[in-house]
Amino acid sequence: QVQLVESGGGLVQAGGSLRLSCAASGSIFTINAMGWYRQAPGKQRELVTTITSGGSTNYADSVKGRFTISRDNAKNTVYLQMNSLKPEDTAVYYCNAYLSDYDVRILRDYWGQGTQVTVSS
Repeated sequence: QVQLVESGGGLVQAGGSLRLSCAASGSIFTINAMGWYRQAPGKQRELVTTITSGGSTNYADSVKGRFTISRDNAKNTVYLQMNSLKPEDTAVYYCNAYLSDYDVRILRDYWGQGTQVTVSS
């Protein structure tokens, strides 16, 4: 059984910062990419950023220069440092991992339960 557990969401004023964490645990064989997605009320879930096991990153244009993703492979943990937050960043943020477990050993997507980020103006 594989689990992704997120932490670090909350309420912050515009211009402030938050740091999200997501730890993957369980019978993990290998983790390929990890990342963050978000879903605002009434909108579809969208990609925020991803990072490969080798450290290559990809960002949505809306967060470039403000958000930074990082990863600790030894701890199976991914982080999202969010600076200069804007009200339009308000959403539920979901952690994603593309990984395989020891039983099946086929890469597939796993998701965290989501953490709320609210940015007030």
